[in-house]
Amino acid sequence: MTLEKTIYIGPFVHSESLTELDICPNGMIGVDEAGKIAFIRRDVKGQQLPVEEGWEKAKLVHTQDHGFFFPGFIDTHTHASQYPNAGVFGKSTLLDWLNTYTFPLESSFSDLEKAARVYNRVVARKLSHGTTTACYYATVHVEATNLLADICQSRGQRAFVGRVCMDRLSPDYYQDESAQAAIEATQQCIDHIQKIDPTYELVTPIITPRFAPSCTEDVLRELGKIHQLTGLPCQTHISENKAEIQLVKEMFPNSRSYAHVYEDTGLLTSKTILAHAIHLTTEERALIKSREAKVSHCPASNTALTSGTAKIRQMLDEGLTIGLGTDVSGGYTASMLAQAKEAIFVSRHVAMTEGDAAKLSVEEALYLATRGGAEVVGLADRIGGFEVGKDWDAQMVSLTAVGDTIGLDQEAGLVELFGDEGWDEKIAKWVYTGDDRNTLAVWVKGRLVHSREGFKP
Repeated sequence: MTLEKTIYIGPFVHSESLTELDICPNGMIGVDEAGKIAFIRRDVKGQQLPVEEGWEKAKLVHTQDHGFFFPGFIDTHTHASQYPNAGVFGKSTLLDWLNTYTFPLESSFSDLEKAARVYNRVVARKLSHGTTTACYYATVHVEATNLLADICQSRGQRAFVGRVCMDRLSPDYYQDESAQAAIEATQQCIDHIQKIDPTYELVTPIITPRFAPSCTEDVLRELGKIHQLTGLPCQTHISENKAEIQLVKEMFPNSRSYAHVYEDTGLLTSKTILAHAIHLTTEERALIKSREAKVSHCPASNTALTSGTAKIRQMLDEGLTIGLGTDVSGGYTASMLAQAKEAIFVSRHVAMTEGDAAKLSVEEALYLATRGGAEVVGLADRIGGFEVGKDWDAQMVSLTAVGDTIGLDQEAGLVELFGDEGWDEKIAKWVYTGDDRNTLAVWVKGRLVHSREGFKP
């Protein structure tokens, strides 16, 4: 798709480092016809804009409503097929939640009409929350998984789409018939995505063993071979729940630990995304770091299913690469902004027993939701921040100023500015009280993929 040159004018904010935000109150960012950032200017004031050679006729897009431009969020772990169950988990924990809520729902995606309805909605919903990149688990169904890839491609969301492999420890009505069947079905999905997006500009296939207990060693080893031979990324779960860890010990007696199951089968590499990682041992964390595998922290899900409180400060200090994941529907919302907030709150619960050093700041949570996520999915050179040469994956955030009227503007959202807030306070209010109503417009690779009523293109 050929775009027109566009200059985005107004404040922009992005992570300069784990602990610092770069806040530019008067900025100007030029995005070329390929959707890449061509130039960045600071201290742009007044009505007379500096003219870049060759950009005299470029389209101009201004921030609105006391807003700013912010990088698109990167959801490093979510289950697209589970979206209808968001918020539905009762008093369950991981293993009974799978059997009670999850497997019955996922098995229904043999119905392509239902799959289309759900997948169209989940992609639209994630874009509305400013999520420009998502790592999706689909189901075991080849046609439905391919449909999810098609929808991401057509709607313009950057996505990693994986067909779930599981040939044991699941209901007879919902599992792969054999290891060979799982591998053949996975290859069909890889072939389909290569056909619709040969260079993986937007959609990338991702190898997806559900988690070790649901896969025989044969499946894990064969997926490991594909992973090693093709260089395609891999996503799976690890150490989410203590009962799950005990199950892994019983099912894989020849592996030293949960992490070693993936190591022993060729699935623990720099392109591996491990979701949860709550109860890792010191040895496992060292192994994961040595293999440069990545971690997806899913704070809302970990809390909802009472799985545990991940010690993110410890993992960061040890040099692990971490992003955030919604993990719908263990997680109750598709919002990555909510995950940033939940990550902060979970870290404060850890701090109650581990000390204040465990606390994550707003700046750190936003880093994990953007640059951290970009590192996790292997796209740090293309997305996650605003630098020349990166793709314009961005959202326009709008905030509400409180006027003299008594009434409430329900469509404006819950963030309220009273006029004396500095930028740090504005951003904190957005993180703690914001939602999708503050996401006025969203772009992926320069293409407008979502906008709310009131956006002025």
